[in-house]
Amino acid sequence: MKIQMQEGQPVIDAADLGPLLGLEPAAVHEGMRRGEIISRYETGQDEDAGRFRLTFFYVGTRVRLTCAEDGTVISRSKTTAGQ
Repeated sequence: MKIQMQEGQPVIDAADLGPLLGLEPAAVHEGMRRGEIISRYETGQDEDAGRFRLTFFYVGTRVRLTCAEDGTVISRSKTTAGQ
């Protein structure tokens, strides 16, 4: 999986994000529009410079993707409420 950058902002394909959140890809855009899917974009500092992290929250699920500078996902984690 690879994250694309457009105008300095990360863009993830709904076909990649949907399954991570337990959604059909077609439901991702709607969930974001309604505010049901919340995302956070963070850039690395110091020893993590050149990396970035995307975190998505949806109905008690958190998916975190850590990416190399070129957008390649180098790690991912998924947790649910109560974990």
